[in-house]
Amino acid sequence: MAKQELSFEAYNKQVMKHFLKPRFAGKMKNPDAVGKIQNNMCGDIMEVYLKIDNKGRNKKNSKIKDIKFQTLGCAAAIASSDVLCELAKGKTLKEAKKIKRSDIMKKLRSLPTIKLHCSVLGEKTLHDAIEKYEKSQEAK
Repeated sequence: MAKQELSFEAYNKQVMKHFLKPRFAGKMKNPDAVGKIQNNMCGDIMEVYLKIDNKGRNKKNSKIKDIKFQTLGCAAAIASSDVLCELAKGKTLKEAKKIKRSDIMKKLRSLPTIKLHCSVLGEKTLHDAIEKYEKSQEAK
């Protein structure tokens, strides 16, 4: 079976905007949590860094104060990472846990079928970071 290739024409303007000028790309100094997921099928690796505002130590009020990502992957993976961060910033942890791949897809206005897994990677990486943060708080 021949390997299917994509050109940049396969991506819409919204995807290209987030790929070419991602607002949340970069490593964060002293994050409160880091989520990391690798897709073994395509090789994409995504890391999400969270800074949590935990006012009054009330877990219900914990909000994502800042979020960054580093993604080793294709245009769809980078665009999905950036949109994920846009969706999560300012949300409580409870709200952020509800972010699904369908939310990422809606914001990107679609991806080619063979790139849908990139939105799944974003969802899983965010949930991984939140889970790690919550476990670290339980240990305190």
